[in-house]
Amino acid sequence: MPRITVATENVAPVQIHYEDHGSGRPVVLIHGYPLNGNSWERQERELLANGYRVISYDRRGFGRSSQPTGGYDYDTFASDLSALLEHLDLQAVALVGFSMGTGEVARYLSTYGSGRVRKAALLGAIPPFLLKTTDNPAGVDAEVFEGIKAAIVKDRYAYLEDLFNDFYNVDVFGGSRISDRAWQASFVVAAGASPHATYACVDSWLTDFRGDLEKVDVPTLVVHGTEDRILPISATAERLPALIDDVRLVRIEGGPHNIAWTHPEEVNRALLEFLAE
Repeated sequence: MPRITVATENVAPVQIHYEDHGSGRPVVLIHGYPLNGNSWERQERELLANGYRVISYDRRGFGRSSQPTGGYDYDTFASDLSALLEHLDLQAVALVGFSMGTGEVARYLSTYGSGRVRKAALLGAIPPFLLKTTDNPAGVDAEVFEGIKAAIVKDRYAYLEDLFNDFYNVDVFGGSRISDRAWQASFVVAAGASPHATYACVDSWLTDFRGDLEKVDVPTLVVHGTEDRILPISATAERLPALIDDVRLVRIEGGPHNIAWTHPEEVNRALLEFLAE
């Protein structure tokens, strides 16, 4: 299994698992919480077929990467991404993030610049800022996130069940755009993630990305479902055109949070057109 070491915890290496397939211009896929790199299968297939080199990786704490008890913040996540890009010496890369992965894209570009990056795509975006504050009245009350952490502590598996029901809008798309088996596969992946990471990542969702977005200087595609129950479009994607200079917003009508799985035709079309330009 290809891995890179990004840190140590006590005497153990903290390693990031990645997959690197195909040739051509590189596309790096950054998964959402609480999944892994394999969650991009409906995009990877099409990207490879269209001549791209596709790199995916598992965020620390998830999938086949190490499960340390530290580093669950966006500075560290972006550092892990930077280590991977340097290890593979990727140039003119397109960074494509979903959900939590969109935060990595924003923080990486803000911190490390766009020297290696030609384009960015944000699917089911978490920026600009989820927390409700005096200067961010459209945000969510802090008590909501404390409730999520309490639910994880009480019964992580019950929390994951509720999460995935809203992740895919199962009451609308169950049995059609999301099968019972596909839902179950997501649950199995999430259940195998680090319990500590599952809990600790919640605090990272409160990251203020507004300053990061001002530094994004590459063409950016934003794709978001209009019925996203996890990250509502009005609080996230629809605010981004005012914060990123060169941005295109594509709305997936009726789409839930994980549009990459439920609406792959629309998502892939938008992504491939954007990458080809």
